[in-house]
Amino acid sequence: MDDEVPAREEMAYLLKRDSRVGEVATADDATAAMRLIGQRAPSAGRPDVLFLDVHMPGPSGIDLARFLSAMPKAPRVVFVTAHEDYAVAAFDLRAVDYLLKPIRQERLAETLDRLTVPDPGAEDPRVPVELAGRLRLIPRSDIWFAEAQGDYVRLRTADGAYLIRSTLGALEREWEGAGFVRIHRSMLVATRHVSELRFEGPRVKVQVGDELLLVSRRQTREVREQFVRGGGHTG
Repeated sequence: MDDEVPAREEMAYLLKRDSRVGEVATADDATAAMRLIGQRAPSAGRPDVLFLDVHMPGPSGIDLARFLSAMPKAPRVVFVTAHEDYAVAAFDLRAVDYLLKPIRQERLAETLDRLTVPDPGAEDPRVPVELAGRLRLIPRSDIWFAEAQGDYVRLRTADGAYLIRSTLGALEREWEGAGFVRIHRSMLVATRHVSELRFEGPRVKVQVGDELLLVSRRQTREVREQFVRGGGHTG
């Protein structure tokens, strides 16, 4: 998807030159892209990958990617732009790659490699965080706990703490099945990093790294069951 005809035709040409690419369809705006996706027969399935220009009249490529990300089995996304300013937003949307114009065939081939070769980090996705004006990707397995702080969530690791713009509820849904348990309404804890449970009467505390965290009364039973019945990873 690109509103500039030469850029759109050049991308389609480069994609068609690669033997790993099958059907290529083009659109000049988000409405046309959605129409193309909707017109595909159910047997054909959704497109595997969307190459989206960022700056567009009307909804941007980022707007379209954010809308599609809510769909089950959403296509993977590669952003294509002349600007470097949207890299953080691209990684927030789990984009496969971020291509800067003009596109070179060799650089596009690297992107297609990422799309066709299994990602060794897929089982341990990276979480994008901003640090002193730079984008850093931290493995989710390094996160001790996530704590809600207003419009942000604080991620605590052995190396320090990072703020990301998200909600605890969104992370809980995204990380479902990844070994995180809610110990109270504002905190998720990674069970793999819990080294000790302390039972103080009816209350429970969990040791995570060098932090001792109190479990809320509401969550005490669930946390006890998670660990005592073998669901946790203490020790």
